[in-house]
Amino acid sequence: MNLYQHHWKDSTPVHLPLGKIVCVGRNYAEHAKELDNPVPSEPLLFIKPATSAVHVTRPLAFPANQGQVHFETELAVLIGKPLTSASASEAQAAILGYGLALDLTLRELQSQLKDKGHPWERAKAFDGACPLSPFVASDRLPGDHITFSLDINEQRQQSGDTRDMLFPVIPLLAHISSQFTLLPGDVVLTGTPKGVGPLLCGQTLTLQLEDELSVSTNVV
Repeated sequence: MNLYQHHWKDSTPVHLPLGKIVCVGRNYAEHAKELDNPVPSEPLLFIKPATSAVHVTRPLAFPANQGQVHFETELAVLIGKPLTSASASEAQAAILGYGLALDLTLRELQSQLKDKGHPWERAKAFDGACPLSPFVASDRLPGDHITFSLDINEQRQQSGDTRDMLFPVIPLLAHISSQFTLLPGDVVLTGTPKGVGPLLCGQTLTLQLEDELSVSTNVV
């Protein structure tokens, strides 16, 4: 049973159900290059189910005997209003909060699926594949310039800045809503900067969102 529930950073529940998690691949050019992938000309979208979400502060555990699990740290956007074919102003008004997420990936399996031309879900949608942080109210952060980071064992591993996105947050939400409706409680993961890599047992991960949010977890 999935026990995930959205929370604000003060631990107050967000009274919205998690529906779907919409993910954006290769939204930072340097990340696309580090995995030897082409830089996309339009947003590359895929979806994680609600059952993949877990609270990031809980110890991270992974599927057995399926190869390395790679981390991808991402800015997460919590949707507060329905969006269908939305304008930029409607998309901005629909952002309820910002948080952080780990888009966990069975990298070897993903590579095998890509080589066969198959969808990625087996590598991206497993139970626990989307650790999510608590959320910060959207008015606490400047929507056009947000920075975030990941430290592993107190060493900086990833640094993200929304100004480096190929597809910025507001136009991205509008584009997604032109493909399918976003509902209150849905989460959009906006892509990962360079620096991804495998997780190892015993590591301590610390995710930082501006000066608003800092959360830590361990790999078990």
